[in-house]
Amino acid sequence: MDQRFDATERFAEGAQFIAGSLQNGTSGRTQDVVDPATGETVLRYELAGTADVDTAVAAAARAFPGWARATPGERSDTLHRFAAALAEDAAELAAAESLNCGKPIKLSTEFDVPGTIDNAAFFAGAARHLEGKAAGEYSGDHTSVIRREPIGVVGSIAPWNYPLQMAAWKVLPAIAAGNTIVLKPAEITPLTSLLFARAAQRAGLPDGVLNIVSGAGRDAGERLVGHPDVAMTSFTGSTAVGKRVAELATGTVKRIHLELGGKAPFVVFDDADLEAAVHGAVAGALINTGQDCTAATRAYVQRPLYDAFVSGVADLMATVRLGDPFDPSTDLGPLISHAQRDRVAAFVERARGYATVVTGGAAPQGQLAKGAYYLPTLITGAAQDSEVVQSEIFGPVLVVLPFDSDDEGLALANDTPYGLAASAWSRDVYRTGRATREINAGCVWVNDHIPILSEMPHGGAKASGFGKDMSAYSFEEYTQVKHVMYDNTGVARKDWHRTIFGDRA
Repeated sequence: MDQRFDATERFAEGAQFIAGSLQNGTSGRTQDVVDPATGETVLRYELAGTADVDTAVAAAARAFPGWARATPGERSDTLHRFAAALAEDAAELAAAESLNCGKPIKLSTEFDVPGTIDNAAFFAGAARHLEGKAAGEYSGDHTSVIRREPIGVVGSIAPWNYPLQMAAWKVLPAIAAGNTIVLKPAEITPLTSLLFARAAQRAGLPDGVLNIVSGAGRDAGERLVGHPDVAMTSFTGSTAVGKRVAELATGTVKRIHLELGGKAPFVVFDDADLEAAVHGAVAGALINTGQDCTAATRAYVQRPLYDAFVSGVADLMATVRLGDPFDPSTDLGPLISHAQRDRVAAFVERARGYATVVTGGAAPQGQLAKGAYYLPTLITGAAQDSEVVQSEIFGPVLVVLPFDSDDEGLALANDTPYGLAASAWSRDVYRTGRATREINAGCVWVNDHIPILSEMPHGGAKASGFGKDMSAYSFEEYTQVKHVMYDNTGVARKDWHRTIFGDRA
């Protein structure tokens, strides 16, 4: 499977998936899906409007009672078939993801698609493991039981940087717990979400349990978040938009789950394995062309290693191969769009006034110039309070700063509004142990950066949001807790009633 993937043919019926069928949107506006490597339009479709959201929510609401009543085993069996269907579609999913996002095909093939299949397999097992609790009360005369039950219709909004994986992270735990869902992918990256929904249908997921509305945030997104029949909203995206989601959700007092921006610190102590740290920094900074909220964006290097680290990173960045995403030798693809490329370039150009651009800092020339490519970029000499250190750039840009004492390095690591991920590099277990305790982030890697797995949670602190994706923690997020109490005596008890009402009881 390669560039011959034809999105126009595949989605000729429309880019909305509602109640089990592909259909056109009704907003009256169209959206171009563009290959960022070439600038060419690969699909033009009708955007979803508020009426389409209402239709999708109604379909999910109709499907909810039946899906919620399905046994854990039935839901598990469906998800196992779903994982198998995704595996059958692996080549098509990888091709669509690389075409839509400009990801190197080796990233789509070896990371995005296998991770999605593994997620489906994990939640197929998790569906059978919702735990409750029981306890005796009142001298054994009562038993209290805690039930975990599905919430209802979940409205989820996924970002454009990992459209397939983020769809999976939102859909799978929600449906495993018995909820139904309306997912709004980013309007510029709907392809793999639609393929994902088709695979679910083929696996036997009942119509209406999973619906896709491909629309703009200002109408379809806001309607989904504020819809009175949506019981929970899950959003992944920028902190600024996350604040708007939280504001809209308060109108109907719905539960919200927010996975927002990041500015991950990469802390290198003076006893670290320098070669490993250099390779980890380049891989961690350039993953998905830096469009990853857990990417290593600011490296703090203890002064004895600082110069060698900067030199090593610059040399390694020079070997990174930019090219056609469908070429297996390509290391770095384009950014998602020319607009995003220009945004990243503007950060770097402003930084030239107060810092040093060691390498990169430009778009490549020649054949790649028509795409949204940007060279791997290394910046030094920036102050801790500067824009490139404090703001999320979301591109292939790494800023390196020195520190002296361990206290200083950890304080600098915590000195941004974000708290999604971080890493600490040292051969000393006590040093890394301290770092994992003191760095305020949802994940702290030790002598590595980026790996994730289905069994472990992903989510942040501070301005990076709250709630977890993946793992059993994510599964429980899509449930509500109910307390049920039984009288074990078989007769109506009046002892405590009399305490309140006296002899009238």
